Amino acid sequence: MSLKILGISAFYHDSAAALSVDGEIVFAAHEERFTRKKHDRSFPANAVKACLEQGGARAGLGALAPDALDAVVFYEKPLLKFERLLETAYAFAPRGGGQFVLSAKAWAGEKLFMKRLLREGLAAAAPYDAAKLKLLFSEHHLSHAASAFYPSPFEEAAIVTADGAGEWACGGIFRGAGAGIEALREQRFPHSLGLLYSAFTCYAGFRVNSGEYKLMGLAPYGDPAGQRVKEIKRKILAELVSLGEDGSVWLNQDYFDYGAGLRMTDDARWAALLGFPPRAPEGPLLPEYCDLALAAQQVTEEALIRLAREAARLTGSRNLCLAGGVALNCAAASAVLREGIFERLWLQPAAGDAGGAVGAALGAHHIYFKQPRKAGGSDSMSGALLGPEYTDAEIEAAAGASGLAFNKVSDDALFAEAAALLAEGRVIGWHQGRAEWGPRALGNRSILADARDPGMQERVNLKIKRREAFRPFAPAVLAEDAAAWFEGGFSSPYMLLLDRVRQDRRKPEPPGTAALAPSERVGIARSDLPAVTHLDYTARLQTVDGKANPRFHRLLSGFKALTGCGVLLNTSFNVRGEPIVCSPEDSLRCFMATGLDALFIGNYIFRKAAPPAGRQG
Repeated sequence: MSLKILGISAFYHDSAAALSVDGEIVFAAHEERFTRKKHDRSFPANAVKACLEQGGARAGLGALAPDALDAVVFYEKPLLKFERLLETAYAFAPRGGGQFVLSAKAWAGEKLFMKRLLREGLAAAAPYDAAKLKLLFSEHHLSHAASAFYPSPFEEAAIVTADGAGEWACGGIFRGAGAGIEALREQRFPHSLGLLYSAFTCYAGFRVNSGEYKLMGLAPYGDPAGQRVKEIKRKILAELVSLGEDGSVWLNQDYFDYGAGLRMTDDARWAALLGFPPRAPEGPLLPEYCDLALAAQQVTEEALIRLAREAARLTGSRNLCLAGGVALNCAAASAVLREGIFERLWLQPAAGDAGGAVGAALGAHHIYFKQPRKAGGSDSMSGALLGPEYTDAEIEAAAGASGLAFNKVSDDALFAEAAALLAEGRVIGWHQGRAEWGPRALGNRSILADARDPGMQERVNLKIKRREAFRPFAPAVLAEDAAAWFEGGFSSPYMLLLDRVRQDRRKPEPPGTAALAPSERVGIARSDLPAVTHLDYTARLQTVDGKANPRFHRLLSGFKALTGCGVLLNTSFNVRGEPIVCSPEDSLRCFMATGLDALFIGNYIFRKAAPPAGRQG
């Protein structure tokens, strides 16, 4: 009998579901991809249904009912979270009454009755006998730790988790060995590295829980040699946060409002400390905000490095696994790798709350059901290609409903056409196979373009993605060519690590460039790959392996055959404010609403000016 476990994360942000069969994740999906609501926090009814139907079919079990599962596991313990809410309200009294009333209403109305909520949500996905259902609850950071360790290629490892907050824990150090995970140290609320970074995000005018990527991307626009960055960092460490040598953090709550109020920061105190007010959303990116982003990034990296050193000391391991929202800060994760504290590093592709669904399922398999891990020596995330896939019939139905013309072609014609368009400077939508798991598009739901074109960053940002011009893009490179373009030459299959463009591929910036505003510094050719090279010559790298994603590898190889360059600009197939596309309908809608030149869904080619509908090529 197969051991079948469904993991669920929900109700805070980035709801998701994942199905484990005999310890292997066979299906995982974010609820936002189905509802089209970015960071959807609702019960993941659509993701659960897809896990039961498509995941069950992929495992050879057919469509599953919830009562056919051995367990359904929620990724955290709601009562412990409610306990934290009550004790925090007491500790901050009389401050925080408004927040407590709002939170208490939500908890009294919903979350204290989590078992009922889960049963009702499962019933909406598929009918079942509730008496036969086994419900389990993991702890938030144990779910993170399990999501990082169990799919990793390591038999044993140190595990570090860090995020905003779980129940009480905001991070921890664990030891993973075989099928076991041991908690060694815990960072407790309200002193949180994740909440500190979110506070900087908020003060810089970006939205918490989604704008942290923007703050990280803005950091290189700060002046690392300037006095202001040094002074901001000094003030941060003197007044806002104390960093322990063991990686612990202590936040001065006089400057923060998340414990008692409805905002991240006490803006008046921050303004008095820093000497400039909070940036208004969509306000100009003045130099002081760029310098704040850089100082915040430097403090975050220092804290994570110290935490990694402590994990190495406690475990004696040379392997490190990372998860939690802070692990998605690829600059900080890469700083840990550069320090040489560990020989090998592995990150969960969906390191944030969504990944807790994978951790809940795998944690139950190995810890609750006491099942051994399978030896293998490679990660078991299937290249993070774990989501829905669509048939030719579904693609044609979507095309018919849209009224768009298309060609259906052979593989040879498909890859030849896509590579040729990219070599001509066209921008294409690339929708192939199973949807990605995690926040990164990895070549199955991607927008692709020529990384050698210095005007491509601005074009894709403004005319297609409709987002800030300063935002950097990632290069997807043939794994075998990574060392020819980048200094590290290491494996980065999930686009979660930074590497630097090789010295012999770089170009110096023109004099006076550093004084320009971020939007004015876009399009400067800093390397042979200007569209994906950030100001500090870094790039958030994706190495593409022929076994993990043969179709994307084949496209890159075809582009290299035409141009001599096995690198493409790869960004998620969506526009600002929307989740990554999932279905053919999503891709067709995005294609028609943007400046994309062509769309490839499976073996179907769509163009803005296309031959008669249904024509075969």
